[in-house]
Amino acid sequence: MSGLERIVSGGQTGVDRTALDAALEAGFPAGGWCPAGRQAEDGPIPERYPLRELDGGYLARTERNVIDSDATLIVHFGPLSGGTQRTFEFCRKHRKPCLLVDGTEMTPDQAASKVLEFIGQHPVATLNVAGPRASGEARAYPFAHALLEKVLSQNGDTNSR
Repeated sequence: MSGLERIVSGGQTGVDRTALDAALEAGFPAGGWCPAGRQAEDGPIPERYPLRELDGGYLARTERNVIDSDATLIVHFGPLSGGTQRTFEFCRKHRKPCLLVDGTEMTPDQAASKVLEFIGQHPVATLNVAGPRASGEARAYPFAHALLEKVLSQNGDTNSR
């Protein structure tokens, strides 16, 4: 059983939004920081997502979610780029554990096994989940959702807190 207690993300479409959806659907605590005005590529992030607004735009939000988390999971598809690359750089800058999962190299089930192993090797209560936005990668949402469903379903009773 892992010690995972909370999922956070920035609320952008794609992997970020998937992380929040998977957590909320499982009754699992979720949150994180988003840009002021709840800015996302599809318009304001809906209020059902329990995010706190932060001045400074996307990069400030990305860095704050890295800082406030015990570790970060980056789901990507091929080489890192844009905000996904910056998330990785912020993890290095702040010396936070980071797991890269390349959806072109494994199935969601294989990725979930890697995530569970990672959580077991690091003291992770709060996991930041990041990756490409929906407009940049159509596979982001379904892949990350399947991965996180499995991770959260195998997280023991910690999601009943």
